[in-house]
Amino acid sequence: MIKTRIPAILAGLCGIVAYAFGAIAAAQVIEGQAVDADGAPQYIVDPFWPKPLPNQWSMQQVTGMYIDQQDHIWFINRGRATLPIELSAELGPGSALCCVRGPEIIELDQEGNVLNAWGGPGYHPLWPTYLQTVIHDSEGNVWISGEAAQDSILKFTRDGEFLWDFGRRPPKLGTDADLRTRDPQENNQNVDEIVNAGRFQLDEVDDEIYIIDQKRVTVYDASTGEFKRGWGGHGMPLSEISNEPIPGYEWTGGPPPEEEQFAPTLHFIEISADRRVYVGERGQNRIQVFTTEGEWLQDMYVSPNTPAQRGNCAGMRESSPSPMPTGMFYSSICGSMYKMVISKDPQQKYLFVADAHNDVVWIVERESGETLGHFGRNGRQAGQFHFANAIGTDSFGNIYVGEVDNAKRIQKFAPVMSDSP
Repeated sequence: MIKTRIPAILAGLCGIVAYAFGAIAAAQVIEGQAVDADGAPQYIVDPFWPKPLPNQWSMQQVTGMYIDQQDHIWFINRGRATLPIELSAELGPGSALCCVRGPEIIELDQEGNVLNAWGGPGYHPLWPTYLQTVIHDSEGNVWISGEAAQDSILKFTRDGEFLWDFGRRPPKLGTDADLRTRDPQENNQNVDEIVNAGRFQLDEVDDEIYIIDQKRVTVYDASTGEFKRGWGGHGMPLSEISNEPIPGYEWTGGPPPEEEQFAPTLHFIEISADRRVYVGERGQNRIQVFTTEGEWLQDMYVSPNTPAQRGNCAGMRESSPSPMPTGMFYSSICGSMYKMVISKDPQQKYLFVADAHNDVVWIVERESGETLGHFGRNGRQAGQFHFANAIGTDSFGNIYVGEVDNAKRIQKFAPVMSDSP
């Protein structure tokens, strides 16, 4: 349960929350939540969540997260970037107090205790190399996917029993098969092979899988894997999508030039209860909104002046000891679109967008697309972010944010209540 008063020890941490006891009741995610003068619901970090992982398991990159119908938190504990010093206990009994490599799929309860854990390299012959997405469906099954060329979408029971492989992998390319790479020559018209199936969404209403890759959305039957439909930016047919790269641009402090096509990299796809489809573009700082049939409805820009992934970020590093050469793109952390989750109030009023470039979570009004505010900032203390790449929310209004690179953690943000001190 969410308490209506935040303990003093939490209120004194990090200074990340500024709130007003506004009269904007319609802006609340849960009843009694404080909002600021702009109508943004307010949050505060819980620095004691989650509990340490058991069995000397190390905490690794949290690339994906999903909050299920029981408000349990499923997350990917991707160990591919594990450092040797993080696995000192693997030298043998008594070698170190911590740690060893842990399972890659973990389920937590509301208190941050591990309920279930399984998976990892060698767990199944088709286990993804670059885990990216985890989804728990209403029947208790767990779907996972990865970004490598030979990764696909796999379906397991809650306890990790293998059920189904989506397939549609491209031909194996020798030693390159496990590389995290995209097809050197795009083919947005080929729906039989998917080079990167890592970012997908499950639509249980119509029993469909939505996949974003290259410059398109493709939709498949979630039981048979049969292709059903697809579209490109602003609803264009697959046949009209260009297979050439989207042109870059020189960032000078403003937004990227307008682009009709999707501007890769596409980083998330979410479906609301009222059947709207939201696709985030790191190359454009934009969310495009569609019907489930691919009809374009709306563009939303979030932090549009942030250097987009297709922009030239070299100017930001001129003071660096090793500045980037003129014309070279420093795109690894550019763009404001990383992951998104829709609030779970009945109207689903808000979109919460994790932004690893600005190290914040943006709060966006879903109907208008207006950005109301944000929380967090760059750093490694509680309430700060370093490369946020996963986000989820539960029915109590808590927001969970997972980090990658070398941050490797999950943080929980509780709603600030209007009667808090």
